[in-house]
Amino acid sequence: MKNFIIATIALILVLTVSSVFIVFEGQRGIVFEFSKIKRDADSGQMKVYEPGLHFKVPFINTVRKLDARIQTLDETPDRFVTSEKKDLIVDSFVKWRIVDFSTYYLRTGGSIDNARALLKQKVNNGLRNEFGTRTIKEIVSGDRNSIMAKALESAASSREDLGIEVIDVRIKAINLPAEVSASIYERMRAERTAVAKEHRSQGQEQAEIIRATIDAKVTVMLATAQKEAQEMRGEGDALAAKVYADSYGQDPEFFSFYRSLQAYEKSFNSKSDILVVKPDSDFFSYLKNGAKVVK
Repeated sequence: MKNFIIATIALILVLTVSSVFIVFEGQRGIVFEFSKIKRDADSGQMKVYEPGLHFKVPFINTVRKLDARIQTLDETPDRFVTSEKKDLIVDSFVKWRIVDFSTYYLRTGGSIDNARALLKQKVNNGLRNEFGTRTIKEIVSGDRNSIMAKALESAASSREDLGIEVIDVRIKAINLPAEVSASIYERMRAERTAVAKEHRSQGQEQAEIIRATIDAKVTVMLATAQKEAQEMRGEGDALAAKVYADSYGQDPEFFSFYRSLQAYEKSFNSKSDILVVKPDSDFFSYLKNGAKVVK
């Protein structure tokens, strides 16, 4: 009897736990009766359970919970074509959430991967239409906000089609394909190299002009300095000659005597000097007639 009571209590507990399910905040619940979705008795629509504590029939009903929070669709960048038939690699993301859980489940089977694939296709179609009507210059020069606004408008139909509300569409980056970027970079590098060569040649030309100008100035300055030096040397020699002439004119005899002494000093400067002259030569006139000088 005791075992029966324990078994009964255990069965009641199991049935109680099995008949209760909790839908947390940020979730919605869908109940299946065997393999069929449980619908509202009055409207016949799929019954969606809000957050809270709910009851179900044990072993007959099963619960499928869906995420009601805002989701982010951030897939790999896609290739779009502009009105100039130029390719662009666009990296974008989408903020979305489920607003009609019945439509969402019927269209996607409750799979978030299916929802992302369908939503990405719808958003990309809107972006593709917007990029296809603009040039690269228009896209890059500030028309990005208009593109995102139009893409958001075109994705609004997903509310009826998928039960999804698209909250925002944002473009993170717009790039050229790798092969196009490489060719553009090479062209830019070639243009910059040509400009650099032109600047270098102009610099070298200016350097040659400056160098030639400086060399000419240096030559003129040296010639002027040499000219002035020659003039000053000539003036000095003239002044010295004048001083000698004036001095000689005041006492010619003494000047001749002084010059003779200088000649004697230079002639007999070394002990090895030998001078062969006649004793009565004029060279020794002041040695023989020294008394004539001293008066």
